[in-house]
Amino acid sequence: MLEHLYPHDKPLPTPEAGRELAECTQNPPTGVTVKLIDDNDLHKWEIIMDGPEQSAYAGGHFTLHLTLPNNYPFKPPVLNFATKIYHPNISNDEKGSMCLGMLRPDEWKPPNRVLAVLELARSLLIEPLPDDAIETSIAEQYKNKRSEWEKEARSWTKRYAGGK
Repeated sequence: MLEHLYPHDKPLPTPEAGRELAECTQNPPTGVTVKLIDDNDLHKWEIIMDGPEQSAYAGGHFTLHLTLPNNYPFKPPVLNFATKIYHPNISNDEKGSMCLGMLRPDEWKPPNRVLAVLELARSLLIEPLPDDAIETSIAEQYKNKRSEWEKEARSWTKRYAGGK
């Protein structure tokens, strides 16, 4: 019905997308900044997440991309790290996919909020979940050789995210 007024390569804006964006820009989690990638597309966001001080990612500034699907909130958003990160729950390939339980289609519930997703993502920087890892070798290192993992995570943070 409105498709003739809106470009076909972009999803139709939804009231939920606008409300969620307002909530996340006006009251973001600590250390998080949210903005649109393209002012004409409410479904693609850029997030800058500061590495928490009490973590191996301290001082880093990580860029993430969040995409709300056309049928949001009935399908989960997609959250990817654009900045490389050494983390058991985030793929260290060009996709930067994040293993976050609530974002799995079978676990996502329409009442879930993007704000909660961002808070949970930031909490993973403080305390990774090695038993739910994408990068199993990093998870093993985190569990069994924590000081080596921390050294490597700090090194990647400094190299890719401007960390200390």
